[in-house]
Amino acid sequence: MRCMENVLNSVRRKIAERPVGRYGAAYRLPSEETHPVSRIEKSADSEPARSSRAGKPTLKTISEITGLAITTVSRALGNAPQISEATRRRVHEVAAEIGYLPDRAAQRLKTGRTNVISVLLDPHEEILGFGTSIMHGLARALQATPYHLIVTPSFLEGSNVEAASYIIRNGMADGLIFSRTEPFDPRVRLLLENGFPFVTHGRTEFSTPHAFVDYDNFAFAYAATRRLIEKGRRKVTIILPPKRLTFYQHMLHGFMTAVREAGAAYEIPENLDLDSPADAIRDYVRRRSGEADPPDGFACPGEVSALATITGMSDNGLALGGQYDIVAKQTSRLLSQIQPKVETIYEDLTAAGEAMGRLLLRRIAGEAAEELTLLQGPQLGFPAA
Repeated sequence: MRCMENVLNSVRRKIAERPVGRYGAAYRLPSEETHPVSRIEKSADSEPARSSRAGKPTLKTISEITGLAITTVSRALGNAPQISEATRRRVHEVAAEIGYLPDRAAQRLKTGRTNVISVLLDPHEEILGFGTSIMHGLARALQATPYHLIVTPSFLEGSNVEAASYIIRNGMADGLIFSRTEPFDPRVRLLLENGFPFVTHGRTEFSTPHAFVDYDNFAFAYAATRRLIEKGRRKVTIILPPKRLTFYQHMLHGFMTAVREAGAAYEIPENLDLDSPADAIRDYVRRRSGEADPPDGFACPGEVSALATITGMSDNGLALGGQYDIVAKQTSRLLSQIQPKVETIYEDLTAAGEAMGRLLLRRIAGEAAEELTLLQGPQLGFPAA
């Protein structure tokens, strides 16, 4: 018995001599009065209630870390203007560090909002990087907000009003963004009738104002055509958008204004438009350039149509910059790298996406639609006349 007591005393001495733990208390036998876990929680040197952060981070977790009230944390995460910028930044940093994600179901019950913005995105092959650039800009606008993006594919042959109706009917989003507008677009009519926040990439002819971001296609077509005439081209042509789209009229008006001012010869393809496949554009240009009195100046509203035109002309042995010229709209900066003889006019789609995102946030917040419009001007890649 005495031998057993000696062994136990030796063990207790070794335990007592062990180094102090991370939280300022020596480890003890579980049979002692205070369990190590309770000592960790009560230690003055411990980090604030770390045990409460073992599961999914909550507002309370951020409150404990920052020392702010839960209501202050909530308002800071919502970017309430009453909370100082420094506090909002600190709360967002902590939230990002611990991986905090708001409970969207609870938020929706509390605020009536989904914190979702839906984008009806067109698979537009003519405009290189259209979807990527627009989404990049939208992401910039929304990066410091609680909003998320949901993309719904749209298709070129229709306005996809059913998708807009589904989003409204089921409360899938707080706002909607879409492009390729028509003069009396059924999506715009539906959204206006339901008072649903939206921003279009393109204009309409409705008398009721709505938020939009658009590119000045009149100015593009006018500048491109004038440039071709100034370079001495005797007959100019342009590939226009489909007639049902609003910017068809804008582009046609710009082209016709330029040719009438200069008294220049022109032609417009009848069975070809901006949505035509690249091989159809190439075949048309190749055939037409082999016929009598072909055009020698091409205004191309996209990089794909410009490249298809170059291929068609090259098939007949015609040299760019010698027997013909092209002025093209550029959205990716790619065309000027691979075909430097093509003069370009730039459309900044990333800036358009960012502007649409910011305007939609303001529309959701209740600002009047007539104050939320932007018309982007063309960026000329050649000296203005």
